[in-house]
Amino acid sequence: MSQFLVTVPATTANLGAGFDCIGAALTLYNEFKFTLPADATSKITVVGGEADKVTTDKSNLLYYSFAKFYDYIQQTPPNVEIEIKLGVPLARGLGSSATAIVGGLVAANQLAGNPLNQSEIINLAIAIEGHPDNVVPALLGNCQLSVGEADNWHICEVPWHRDIVPVVAIPDFELSTEEARSVLPKQISRSNAIFNISRMGLLIRALETNHPDWLKAALEDKLHQPYRQALIRGYEEVKLAAIAAGAYGMVISGAGPTLLALTKPTQAEIVAAAMRETWAKIGVTAQVRSLYLDTRGAKVI
Repeated sequence: MSQFLVTVPATTANLGAGFDCIGAALTLYNEFKFTLPADATSKITVVGGEADKVTTDKSNLLYYSFAKFYDYIQQTPPNVEIEIKLGVPLARGLGSSATAIVGGLVAANQLAGNPLNQSEIINLAIAIEGHPDNVVPALLGNCQLSVGEADNWHICEVPWHRDIVPVVAIPDFELSTEEARSVLPKQISRSNAIFNISRMGLLIRALETNHPDWLKAALEDKLHQPYRQALIRGYEEVKLAAIAAGAYGMVISGAGPTLLALTKPTQAEIVAAAMRETWAKIGVTAQVRSLYLDTRGAKVI
């Protein structure tokens, strides 16, 4: 195969209480076209609204992951031409880095004749990213819970009721994962640990059953959101507006600054409009979209 396309979905991680262990794939995609060049030279090109922010040398995360795969199987990576088509906003808490990691590994596995199985690719992806919450659903699709460490991971798909609609509000400013992690406390109280453990258990059942009261309680968190929300201008106002418009609750998507509301299908556009208009009142332009759960994950076309 001299040319093929890899599509990888955006992801929303944490879902409130599930810090660093749960994430869901969304119907928003990055596309990566790989071509084996006739002249045996490598080249990376990027198209899309934020193309100028993406490196096009070997430090590019997609290429880095591609080369890491070949290093793992102890082979020299072939020369490739790569075209990146951006559909997932950068540094917004929607797993753009996970799409690059997964895209690079899946493409390399395809070119090498699929020597690695799914579990091995998951282990490589987690090792590169440092945590599983985005890369696992980006690879597998759906909502995924990841439990483990090193190369010993247990991956569990979490059923997501079809009537729970994710609404993402993507502001026109960035927030790096490093900055979002820097504000987190190094220790937490026992009461806060119990708070999150109980909400995490409830979240799994609430997503499966679409129980409104369970969803409202399950989206609460005391591990990361109370510290990160100060980095997101208008967080409290947007949250109150989303809930008043009919959302079960609102959380920070990944490290932020994108905000994620969960609601019912009949309220999705109302919630989206409320979030957009509330941010606009304080001078923040946001792209707000109701999406679906991606059920396919990374695909080679």
